[in-house]
Amino acid sequence: MAAKKKNNQYQELLAAMDVLEKEKGIKKEVIVEALTDALANAYKKNYDDNNARVEAVIDDRTGAFKVYVFKKVVEEVANPIEEISLRDAMAISHGYELGDDLRQEVTPGDFGRIAAQTAKNVVLQKLREEERRIVYEKYKRLQDDLVDGEVAREDKRYIYVDLGDGVEAAMNKHDQMPNERYRVHDRVQVYVTRVLEETRGPQVFVSRTAPDLLKRLFEKEVPEISQGIVEIKGIVREAGDRAKVAVFSRDANVDPVGTCVGPRGARVQAIVNQLGGENIDIVKFEDEPEMFIRNALNPAEVKGVLFDENNGEVEELEPMGEDGEVRQRVHHGCTVIVPDNQLSLAIGKRGQNVRLAAQLTGYKLDIKPLSEMEMPADQTDEFAFDGE
Repeated sequence: MAAKKKNNQYQELLAAMDVLEKEKGIKKEVIVEALTDALANAYKKNYDDNNARVEAVIDDRTGAFKVYVFKKVVEEVANPIEEISLRDAMAISHGYELGDDLRQEVTPGDFGRIAAQTAKNVVLQKLREEERRIVYEKYKRLQDDLVDGEVAREDKRYIYVDLGDGVEAAMNKHDQMPNERYRVHDRVQVYVTRVLEETRGPQVFVSRTAPDLLKRLFEKEVPEISQGIVEIKGIVREAGDRAKVAVFSRDANVDPVGTCVGPRGARVQAIVNQLGGENIDIVKFEDEPEMFIRNALNPAEVKGVLFDENNGEVEELEPMGEDGEVRQRVHHGCTVIVPDNQLSLAIGKRGQNVRLAAQLTGYKLDIKPLSEMEMPADQTDEFAFDGE
């Protein structure tokens, strides 16, 4: 009767492993490996063989387990837990010689209760670990991508977004849009910036202000981008207020700007709506710096671009960390001439248009009105923004 009950327990253990593998994706081999290690440790702990070399084995067909100890064959035994005499080893098998390892079954008759509790604990622990691993790998794959969630709560540092799977993503203050208010239960689309593997589960960090969030929105809204026909060459944002996006077409017959704007502006407007009204300038990328600078200052008209005499030269060396490495900084600068009536438009509100254009092109831009080009330098009204 006892043997039948024990066999049933073995079968239940195997059945539980099969269920975990099918429903939770936890491989049976993972559980067996953890369980055999735990059974070996349980034997050493409960039977005063702490120094013994112990191996637990589980039959993956029947679920039955056995415990073995390894002993070194010696002439004279000094430590009976770790050694066995050659005479005793020869009594088991004539094939043993001095220095061999003898594997001997020592499964206790009352080991079933300990084994059952050990198996339960191991299965539960592995279940938790594997669930955490699966969730971590899921969000690691989603890093640098968009996910949908629900605002769960807020503290002094973060807004927490419930992504499902028991995961709350953290959104720092600088990752929150200044023109948005986040209330509990609000649905929100966020960009995954980092995923850390923690003991209690993955820690996910998300953003609404990252430039790549805008890139992902364009990829979703404009099929030609996901198809590789149109490429986004650069994005700069002052989140919630204004952004500039440089696009390029690999197909001469496809207008990259018009494609991204969409019929009657429908495509870009859909993205603007998702960003709470953030204005988006879409400009054509050009390999020629002068043309790219002209486009980047859109919607202002540009009369001319005069590059600095030292343009392209090494300006200075910047230290990079404690290893002593330095980075060469190449000067990229120019003077941009605009009609007088376009000066305010070129500079933008609080210098925003030229600032974003400088960041997008990587050039230091000095904006000057056409009428002042002949005046002495100390009388000109200059606006300089470093794009590096």
